[in-house]
Amino acid sequence: MKKILLVCDLGMSTSLVVKRMQEAAVKRQLEVEIQAKGMSDFKNAITAFDCALLGPQIAYKLADCKQIAAPLNKRVETINMMDYGMVNGEKILDHALSLIN
Repeated sequence: MKKILLVCDLGMSTSLVVKRMQEAAVKRQLEVEIQAKGMSDFKNAITAFDCALLGPQIAYKLADCKQIAAPLNKRVETINMMDYGMVNGEKILDHALSLIN
């Protein structure tokens, strides 16, 4: 099972994105676990996930997150601002899966 971490400032604003991604995964019959966490949980949480996507509002933290994730061979990127704003679960799921495959 693939595990995807979404990160925002407090872990709340990405909850709708998580829901839409999960709906897209069910439609595709994919086994994925998707969770949202706050930035303060990133360092501990990334160890249990295959990749992480940061919400656009904390894109300025990308370099720090990549530095934490690199020794663990985990990829971290930001969510496209348009996809985030439109809550496009399909595209965001595709983006996350591309980081894992």
